[in-house]
Amino acid sequence: MGYTWQYYDLVLVGIFGSLVAGVLVGQFTAVAPTTSVVGFSFLAAVVMSHGLFVNGPVDEPSDLADEVDTLN
Repeated sequence: MGYTWQYYDLVLVGIFGSLVAGVLVGQFTAVAPTTSVVGFSFLAAVVMSHGLFVNGPVDEPSDLADEVDTLN
C-alpha cells in the first residue's frame, strides 16, 4: 500500500518550498538574495504557525496536560 500524505507532511513541504523559493528568487532575479530569503522566511513562519496554532496537533487544549508514560 502506498504512502498517504498527511497535513504535517504538507506543512514541512511548504516550509522547505518557501525557503527554496527565496533562494531561487535571490539568485535569478534582481532582488538581493538576503532580501528574498528573509521575505520567504516570513512565508515559512506563516505556514509553520498555521500548523502549530490554527490546525495544531491536539484535538483540544486539555490534551496538552496529558502525562506521557513512556518518558517516566
